[in-house]
Formats: sequence, C-alpha cells, structure tokens
Amino acid sequence: MMDKGSFAGIFVAVAGIVAGLIIEGGNIGQILQPTAALIVFGGTLGAVMLQFPLRTVAAAFRKSVHAFAPPRREHDQLIQMLVGFANKARRNGVVSLDADLQAISDPFLRQAMMLAVDGTESNDLRKIMQVSLDSMADSEERLPAVFEAAGGFSPTVGILGAVLGLIQVMHHLDNMQEVGRGIAVAFVATVYGVGIANLLFLPLAGKLRLRIHADYMEREMMLEGVASILDGMNPRMLEVKLGGFVDEHGRDRISAERAA
Repeated sequence: MMDKGSFAGIFVAVAGIVAGLIIEGGNIGQILQPTAALIVFGGTLGAVMLQFPLRTVAAAFRKSVHAFAPPRREHDQLIQMLVGFANKARRNGVVSLDADLQAISDPFLRQAMMLAVDGTESNDLRKIMQVSLDSMADSEERLPAVFEAAGGFSPTVGILGAVLGLIQVMHHLDNMQEVGRGIAVAFVATVYGVGIANLLFLPLAGKLRLRIHADYMEREMMLEGVASILDGMNPRMLEVKLGGFVDEHGRDRISAERAA
C-alpha cells in the first residue's frame, strides 16, 4: 500500500521551488552543489547520532518507510477474528482458544490471548498488557523525535556550510567575478539545510507520529477485545464496541464489504 499523499507532497514542494527558481531566471545547476549537500547531510547525521543511540537512529530510518508505504490495516478482519473468539469462548470456554494461538500473527494479540487462556482475570490482563503497551509506545515515540532533531540541526549546519564557503570566498577578493560566484555557492548550503528540514525531516516526523498513533489504537482495540471476551461480553455487543476504534472511513468500508 503506497501513500500517494506523501509522494504527491514531496513532488509539489520540489516542483514549486524549482519552478520559482526558473521563473526568476535561475537554473537547477545553481543549487546542485555536492559539497554543500555533503556538509549538511553529514553534519546533520553526525549530530543526530550523537544525540540518540545508534539503534534508535537505525530504527527511525527503517520506520520512515511507513511514511510512504504504510502497513495495511485489516480492521474488519481483526474485529471478525475477535468476535469469532468470543463466540467460541461462549460455547466451549476461554481455554478452547488455546488451539487458535498459533494462527495469531500479531505478537501483542498473541500474548494477550495466552494470558487469557491461562486464566488471567480481565482486570489483571488489562494491567499487564497496559505495561507492555506503554513500553512499546514509549520506544516508538523516540523514532519521530529523531527526525524532529534532524529538522532542528540541519538549518544550523546549513549556515555553518555557508560560513565555510564565505571563508573560501575571502581568499579570492582580488577576482570579483569569482567572489560573486563563490557567495552564490556558499548560500546553497543554507538552502539545503532549511529545505530538508521543512520539506523532509519535520513532515516525516509528523507522518510517523500518525502511523504510531494508529498502531497504538490498533493494540488498544486488541486489548479491549480480549478483555471483553474474558468478561463474557455478547459477541454482537463486542463487534459494536470494537467498531468504535475504527475511524468513520474505515467503518464505511467495513459496512460496504459486508453488504457485498
């Protein structure tokens, strides 16, 4: 599943900037400066690696793929699975769900079901799994922070690159043509720093927060479903209850699929 909005956003942003540059009489070659890019990207990456553990930085870059290709969420299948478990538990008892544990692919849901099958009370189950849920949320919350930090560092590193460029310009004050060209090149580093901060790093952090929130709500739905099964909730009531975790668009899609 590809997020067309993410790709379209990058395209519109870059196209708008390039079009403005061309309209003003410039050309793309003026802003394609490998040295400036090396200073900005290298300096920003180094600062981020200093602030965060390497494992967190690596996890953040792996997670960034979800901004463009989010995992498919089959809420309707998840709800139907939990409702099916509720029906089976009412007929044969919660212990009968032990045979279905291997078919559960999600580790969080499998752990909750294992505790339920082992005879854990619903209140205790909620407390135990809430600790796991909060721990996972805390770990995942650090991932957008990596890109937020990068968005804060890159403009400053861009200014540093511009200053370094201007220092080199000072060595050619005897040639004013070279001075003018050197100043233009120097400020490209500032463009890179501000550009990637506001067009990539900060929007990426915001999109990842949305993805992480969706993951959290899905796990909340799993936890509430398993706890409700232990409470002996009517399967039809459980289906309605779990449907409250799905947004309006998702509910409409589920209703349309069932009607078909």
